[in-house]
Amino acid sequence: MNSYRLDSVCDFINGGAWSDTEYAHSGIHVVKVTNLSDGRVTRGDDNYLPFSKYEEYKQHELISGDIVVSTVGSHPTQPGSVVGRVALVSVEFSGSFLNQNAACIRVNKPNLVSQRYLFYLANTVIFKHHIESRARGSANQVRMAIGELKKFEVQYPSITEQKKIAAILSAYDEMIENNQRRIALLEKMTEEIYREWFVRLRFPGHEKVKKVKGVPEGWKLVKLEHAFKFTGGGTPTKEVNRYWDGGDVNWFTPSNITGANGIFLEQSGEQCTEEGLNNSSAKIFPAYSVMLTSRATIGAVGINLTPACTNQGFITCIPNAQYPLPYLYHWIKLAKPHFELLSGGATFAELTKGTFKRIEILTPPESIITEFVRIESPLFKAIENHLRANSKLIETRDKLLPRLISGKLSVDHLDIQFPPGMEESACV
Repeated sequence: MNSYRLDSVCDFINGGAWSDTEYAHSGIHVVKVTNLSDGRVTRGDDNYLPFSKYEEYKQHELISGDIVVSTVGSHPTQPGSVVGRVALVSVEFSGSFLNQNAACIRVNKPNLVSQRYLFYLANTVIFKHHIESRARGSANQVRMAIGELKKFEVQYPSITEQKKIAAILSAYDEMIENNQRRIALLEKMTEEIYREWFVRLRFPGHEKVKKVKGVPEGWKLVKLEHAFKFTGGGTPTKEVNRYWDGGDVNWFTPSNITGANGIFLEQSGEQCTEEGLNNSSAKIFPAYSVMLTSRATIGAVGINLTPACTNQGFITCIPNAQYPLPYLYHWIKLAKPHFELLSGGATFAELTKGTFKRIEILTPPESIITEFVRIESPLFKAIENHLRANSKLIETRDKLLPRLISGKLSVDHLDIQFPPGMEESACV
């Protein structure tokens, strides 16, 4: 085995520090630290630079296979925004420009180090400890100097072993990504059905139904306070350790919703104890409720798969027979622009429960709702099943990762047929 410092086998690219005023509605996609999630570059809150800025900022261009590391973030107690989050750039984001507060690592000696192996190495405790121990800053935010990142040094197995390890772990990631694509497709299908029936009003039999002031005859507008139950949230004090230590009650924050990869959430970033829950304004609500962010970030939506609670930044809606989960979820999701218009606040935008309860929801007849649920429920269940399958794949991959990287699990005897992408010189 040979030992290398990162700067002896890699090139480093800093993120660009352009102004927000330079952004355009379309053009060159920009990757920000907020786009780094679960080892991938994701979409959401996308920004673009005009193509006229290409020459000025082309030194920040990413290519497929690049490793992006956040150099600014929170302490490890907040994993969703922690400094040192790592993501692999997929083909989809090749050509994007990297924004500030992140760095790109690109292997320049592929005969010594595999780019894909390095990505998995960067997901180990050893790499994370290197960053966390050298990051400097305040109680809320820390920064990792790229010079310190370059000093990271470990021993590497032979390039053949590196490729074998990367191929094994990549196989899991490919299955996870395939499931994620299926989830995205199913989510799009469920939303399109909802739009067809309840936005464009082309529900089954619509040709025979008269419209009165734009609303189908027999349909009603009902104030939310009379439609379904909803609740707020709270935060058990962090000054009492027993309110959090060993907790098993899922306690969601808005970042758990905005950072999610789908509509269902199995687990929150933090869990409180029953005692902590009982000594706060947080309220437990049943599984398959609709969590709506109502502070600062307005209108992000997620569905919990276990009984849970939230912090103060939510209004959580409880489905019922008249407003079942598929209908309520889509109505809340598509009402985001309306919620944003109704949100006030001197310090940050907030949709209050007082305002929320006076909003009206379109209420179709029971027969229409029943038929809609009959079609949508299997699709929602398929989404949930793919999510649970991914959770098991991720758990298995994460158990294999340290054993493969450390050499405790040998790959010498394995005859692995490398996929074409593993043979590329710069992206292996």
